[in-house]
Amino acid sequence: QVQLVESGGGLVQAGGSLRLSCVASVASGSISSINGMAWYRQAPGKQRELVARETTGGGATYSDSVKGRFTISRENAKNTVYLQMNSLKPEDTAVYYCNAAGVRADQAKGLPVRLNFQAWGQGTQVTVSS
Repeated sequence: QVQLVESGGGLVQAGGSLRLSCVASVASGSISSINGMAWYRQAPGKQRELVARETTGGGATYSDSVKGRFTISRENAKNTVYLQMNSLKPEDTAVYYCNAAGVRADQAKGLPVRLNFQAWGQGTQVTVSS
């Protein structure tokens, strides 16, 4: 199983910044490739929504509500994705989740296998005070 662990959340005043990190790891085998990573968020009483997603070729897409303020980036060698959040607003308050999809290598009955995966992190709380 691929595990995603987020960090970097916390309490910040409006106008401040936070940088979230998400590291992908496996208990056995290795991660062969990560095809895409994204950040979602879920505020109390609301549905989970996409915040930012990497696109093929190194680009990114953002929700209209964060465009120009948030930046998603990835460090491939560390299987890590970041979300730099600037000019935070109280409406950015939510639990932020990391999502990743790719291929992992493992062994089954002594033979090498490649398995597709899609994983979610446990979430990190971001609270923006006014």
